[in-house]
Amino acid sequence: MKLCEMQSLRAVGCHRAIFGIAFISYLLSGVTLTSGMQCSGIASSFRFDCHPEEDASQQECQRRGCCWLASKNLDEGVPYCFYPSDFPTYQMGSPQQTAFGYTVMLKRTTKSYYPNDVMQLQMDLYFETSYRLHFKIYDPKSKRYQVPVPTPKVSKRVPSTDYKVQFLWSPMGLIVTRRVDGTVIFNSTLSPLIFADQFLQLSTSLVTPYIYGLGEHRGRFRVASDWETYPMWSRDQPPHVGDNLYGVHPFHLGLEGSSGNSHGVFLLNSNAMEVVLQPAPALTYRTIGGILDFYIFMGPGSDQVVQQYTEVIGHPFMPPYWGLGFHLCRWGYGSSNRTLEIVKRMRAASIPQDTQWNDIDYLDGRKDFTINSGPYSGLPEMVKYLHSIGMHYIPIIDPAICSTQPAGTYPPYDTGIAQDVFIKDSNGKPIVGKVWPGSTVFPDFFNNKTKSWWLDQIRNFHGKVPIDGLWIDMNEPSNFVDGSVDGCSTDPYNNPPYTPATLLGGKLDSRTLCASSTQAIGKHYDLHSLYGYSESIATNEALVEVRNKRSFVISRSTYPGSGKYTGHWLGDNYSLWPDMAYSIAGILSFNLFGIPLVGADICGFNLDTTEELCQRWMQLGALYPFSRNHNTLGAKDQDPTSFSQDMQTSTRNALQLRYSLLPYIYTLFHLAHTQGSTVARPLFFE
Repeated sequence: MKLCEMQSLRAVGCHRAIFGIAFISYLLSGVTLTSGMQCSGIASSFRFDCHPEEDASQQECQRRGCCWLASKNLDEGVPYCFYPSDFPTYQMGSPQQTAFGYTVMLKRTTKSYYPNDVMQLQMDLYFETSYRLHFKIYDPKSKRYQVPVPTPKVSKRVPSTDYKVQFLWSPMGLIVTRRVDGTVIFNSTLSPLIFADQFLQLSTSLVTPYIYGLGEHRGRFRVASDWETYPMWSRDQPPHVGDNLYGVHPFHLGLEGSSGNSHGVFLLNSNAMEVVLQPAPALTYRTIGGILDFYIFMGPGSDQVVQQYTEVIGHPFMPPYWGLGFHLCRWGYGSSNRTLEIVKRMRAASIPQDTQWNDIDYLDGRKDFTINSGPYSGLPEMVKYLHSIGMHYIPIIDPAICSTQPAGTYPPYDTGIAQDVFIKDSNGKPIVGKVWPGSTVFPDFFNNKTKSWWLDQIRNFHGKVPIDGLWIDMNEPSNFVDGSVDGCSTDPYNNPPYTPATLLGGKLDSRTLCASSTQAIGKHYDLHSLYGYSESIATNEALVEVRNKRSFVISRSTYPGSGKYTGHWLGDNYSLWPDMAYSIAGILSFNLFGIPLVGADICGFNLDTTEELCQRWMQLGALYPFSRNHNTLGAKDQDPTSFSQDMQTSTRNALQLRYSLLPYIYTLFHLAHTQGSTVARPLFFE
């Protein structure tokens, strides 16, 4: 076994040999590295899946050059088809020192079982700060998609680091350890690296099973490490355990047991992805495009890890003070008069409220930037009244623009076509889907012309209704048909060699756009999970321009960096006790993701709530960073005044507690904005 410590490397060859802690545990588990295909000695917890597609067979497994050992005694999730210890992978060249760190070439001589292997790779390591290591693995001969999220640019290595980086030639990989105690933070030697055009896979050992993050998913705050797979591809889906949901966040924090130390790992990749955790403990990343672009954060404090992460993706925005008050909304008030009646009822009951919202029923035919002129004709006057009593108003807006109105009657569509702002299909025409107003087209927020057009729409609407913020929904982007009204072309973008098997719907265009759709800077195949992120930037900038004040935006779909521009609510939950409990894990996770302005629909969105549930949820929700009660069309009212006097008293007391804490909460948001800290955090942070 040949190993080089990078800090002492000055020429070809190694200056010392060292065993990584995780690698030692790997050997002790029963794995033997011998020539020829070695299968029988590999412990079940160290099996790395060679056939992640469903319906693995012995014939196909062995055709791939992998081990097949099926047994009824295996724990659920243990793969029958797994890599032998000598599965062909890349060979590492001699690391070359650079101004920013090191660069090393990786060459493959045997093709993998996925088409279009990249046979030569380059790995660049950037010693960016004493606590942050950045490394990229990419094709040096061909330009591949890279995520367009701004990150720090470093051209000179830091003189000293809290980490050591070591190369291993056989098996090939990278080992990153914490210098002070030798803890192995990252070790990619346990499973072969695969880098094909539409299938990239890399595994690492874990020093701890206490892993947090990897969103957006519903579940416990600590993610499961017993063969659990976490799919990532933004999706319009009411939260259920195991499903890929609205946002994508390939970041995790590892709590290193009794030491109390923590570290973080971030994969900057936006293609369809899945992350598998197994009890070795180990973790495998699989993605179907882009490059492997990793950041490792050394902590060692948990809050330091989050600060170090947000230093890369951007600190959260600073919300206006009123945005931390209590918000009230529902889909189905039915009119501006009914909306205002609820506001006055809340005031009569002396229940604190800062902001009133409206869902899509205020729109004319559910078309963006319109007003339902019958029941909501009094909306401008209602908003002026809210402002006169010191309150604020936020409406919903969706990205999809109605495409069926007669020419000259619907300016958002007419001007959008004239300015060429919509996502294109494979034939170069605006791709047409179906959302709330019927047939719709989708703005491309990575197009600078679209930002200007979006600003015009918000400015024109603000001239009619002086809104104080915007609620941007359906921006995964959501589509009520798969792909488009005309379907999708049969090409490798819509039908890649591998689609993460756990993705809801089983295909990339499920309830969204064709992956082959074209945007200003690339294919939707690459940019899909960034749609909400790009809309958040355009919306935030437009509101600042129009109002000349700090913005307030809440978005459903998010990506790393979204917190610079928007907050988030946890989506279309249910009026059920488990949903209330799961909201705590969701809020803590989004604080890890750099989006501290987060909350769940208090009392639940879908189904009818009960007074007991709503009372307890109002008490919990009074301590959410973003506190809003919201429910769905057809459900019974659940604003606090629709319940008994006891319930109203309980809610009043809970919200008065919140308001008494607002100076403290506001200070926490200031620290998040200036330092990248959390607002809501788990106890182990302390």
